[in-house]
Amino acid sequence: MAEHTAATKDIDEKIAWAKINADVLRSMQNPRKGYWVALAFCVGLLSIGIYAEVHQYDIGMGPSNLNNPHMWDLYISTFVFWIGMSHSGTLLSAILHIFHADWRKPIYRFAEAMTTFSLLTALLFPIIHLGRVWNMHWVVPYLSDRGIWPNFRSPLVWDAFAITTYLTASVLFLYIGMIPDLAICRDNVKGWRRKLYTFMSVGWRGDDRQWRNFRKTYLLMACFLIPLAVSVHSIVAADFAMAIMPGWHVTSFPPYFVAGALYSGCAGIISLFVLLRYFFKFEQYMTLPILDKTCRLTFAIAMVWTYLNLIEFASVWYGHDVTSKEVLLAKFFGPYSPFFLTMLFFGMILPFALIVPKIRHNMPLIFIVSILLNIGMWLERYMIVAPTLSLAYHPWTWGVMWPSWVEWGIVIGSIGWFGLLFLIFVKVFPSVSMYEVKEMVYHRRRVVFDDAEERVMKPSRQEGS
Repeated sequence: MAEHTAATKDIDEKIAWAKINADVLRSMQNPRKGYWVALAFCVGLLSIGIYAEVHQYDIGMGPSNLNNPHMWDLYISTFVFWIGMSHSGTLLSAILHIFHADWRKPIYRFAEAMTTFSLLTALLFPIIHLGRVWNMHWVVPYLSDRGIWPNFRSPLVWDAFAITTYLTASVLFLYIGMIPDLAICRDNVKGWRRKLYTFMSVGWRGDDRQWRNFRKTYLLMACFLIPLAVSVHSIVAADFAMAIMPGWHVTSFPPYFVAGALYSGCAGIISLFVLLRYFFKFEQYMTLPILDKTCRLTFAIAMVWTYLNLIEFASVWYGHDVTSKEVLLAKFFGPYSPFFLTMLFFGMILPFALIVPKIRHNMPLIFIVSILLNIGMWLERYMIVAPTLSLAYHPWTWGVMWPSWVEWGIVIGSIGWFGLLFLIFVKVFPSVSMYEVKEMVYHRRRVVFDDAEERVMKPSRQEGS
């Protein structure tokens, strides 16, 4: 009887594993029509951004309305936003992997992909902000034949180091985690895809030695990425904190920026969770309990970000820097107050909707909430930059500046660029980790089987006694 039950259990597992492969591979072949609508929408947004950038390239930085003191505006605000979006995917995946949180397994792949494409989007803005984009190499630390090195005190150089280091590590982390799945794809497809997956799977056979090396390497990368992610966004925070400007010269900026990065990234994961669940019919893998845990984690991080925000307000209000206090009052009651108050509502009040189970389990509603949360986090970055530059220490710098259509066009184009890269990725590569989901199913079935066997054996033990 026990042998028959074990054999039946083994057959059920093989059927389930074959279904997992079939579902994920089908998602790469035949997505729903909504996928193609989203792809066309992203191409449209990107076209707007390309038109705006070409216009700025032809005429100069004048159409962007950037001037002294508004040398930073929407470009740097959006740069910080995309850097923040990038941190949550890889950082949370690494942390949850170390703590053996099984619920991360169906969603960590697209979260890590979100990290990579957010960084590729953020990479555009320091180049665009230069104006003369052909001089991009000025921010790269290289030794030229003239013996001239870039200015290492420039925040642009700091950002170049931060982005390239984190991008390299994130791509490696994403790629290493995909190798077993790429081998599965290699064995089940034909044509150009088979050639691509054969090259990228680097001869994966799945023997014991490869799995041991794979586990060690993946764990090592996870341990390396956690401090790296924190340090990278702390460097971005130092772009502001190292400047002696009212509202920026704050010691709490590094943890504040890291919390904001995790916050916006978790909201982005929720948005992509809902979209992929709909596009690829992943209801069996991207389940409501996983979404529930992600929403709770987002709420916890939102409360940490709110606490750090209140600390910043209190330190300015009870401090002795009169100019910083005037900037804070201008945020609440000045010309930027509608944006600032909207940011406070979306960032501090709206997250309480995540503690309501009916909202967490309503896909359209939670999607809208996640989008609004990210709008609030983008406004938070903009409210760091614009009010301070509008009301600095010198009266001749005072003045409200509103972004031009060129700036808005490039910001909109960055959203299309990110969406296009992500949608291409999930069409070419598996967005759900097949081998991780199989492990999760196996362990759960093993627990259920052991519990059932224990219940069967318990009466016989009692009879024998």
